[in-house]
Amino acid sequence: MSYNMRVLVGGGLAFDTSPIELREQVAFRAEEYPQALSLMKDIMHLEEGVLLSTCNRVEFFSVCKNLDAVSKGWGQFLRFYHKKNFPFESYSQIYTGKYCISHLFELASGLKSMVVGETEILGQLKEAYMIAKERGMTQKYLNRLFQASFSAAKSVRSSTWITRGSISVSAVAVDLAEKLFGKLTGCSIILVGAGAVSEATARALQKKGANVIFVANRTYEKALELSKEIEAEAIPWSEFPSRIAKVDILISSTSAPHYVITKEKLAAHIGRRAGRPLFLIDLAVPRDIDPAVEDFEEVYCYNIDDLQTIADQNLKDRLAEVDKCKRLIEPHIERFYSWLVESINSQDSQFIRNFRMA
Repeated sequence: MSYNMRVLVGGGLAFDTSPIELREQVAFRAEEYPQALSLMKDIMHLEEGVLLSTCNRVEFFSVCKNLDAVSKGWGQFLRFYHKKNFPFESYSQIYTGKYCISHLFELASGLKSMVVGETEILGQLKEAYMIAKERGMTQKYLNRLFQASFSAAKSVRSSTWITRGSISVSAVAVDLAEKLFGKLTGCSIILVGAGAVSEATARALQKKGANVIFVANRTYEKALELSKEIEAEAIPWSEFPSRIAKVDILISSTSAPHYVITKEKLAAHIGRRAGRPLFLIDLAVPRDIDPAVEDFEEVYCYNIDDLQTIADQNLKDRLAEVDKCKRLIEPHIERFYSWLVESINSQDSQFIRNFRMA
């Protein structure tokens, strides 16, 4: 459908409508944005345009005068740029008018993320917008639209609990460690086992200032390999119990069919800790750590179910905030619409009617 009017339109491929096997074929690196934007503008006949590519979505936001050219051109653009012969438009969602505004505002606020409330998407949107702006791809309408979306996101994040409460096992472990020790700068960690989740948890703790100083694994070569990646010391499996006296946090994730840390084994070293708290994180199934170790004062043990339960509750708390967030966003949508009506010139009066109906 071709109009002699401007239409606000956006959309594309997202995790809830297209599988990762599809999205990964058309992902864009940030350095590809400039070239891709120029091609997108030509193929889709855009007046303004922004391209967004993350691990969960490949989308665009635009102003055009030919909605059909945009709807058909989106798939053509992806096929031509990535040299893939696939009907990407069949898996894409297209939003026009107010639906497009609402989609962007909710996206910026983290409401449409796979992990509801995550904040990374806002930074990704800002980067995509700035690159498009520097290329001259955003003008009056998209400049105002994106600035309004950032304002809406700020309001949502500052007035609700949508971003609060960690919802991954590793992040929950960090939260608990901070509650126990305060600042984690200077806290020392030993990894028992070289599992992926324990490595992720250790790295999350490192970002907060903790130091991984020992890595122990039944296969010493695996401990050595991981220790090089996280700048720690690999130690023989038989030595890890004696090192407990020197650390603040122990993360265990072995595949042993029995406890590798028992109350009796811990008792031999707990006296040398001088009453310092010991945080034990058991990520193994079956469990690596005997729950009886909590009989010792200043020993705190959390298994993977404990952490997941906290994460699940935090997610429920976030989801409970979604309706409140949408109510907060609504005035921002209306303000942008009011500005649009006031600023649009007479030759675009049909655009206003289309915008209202969409």
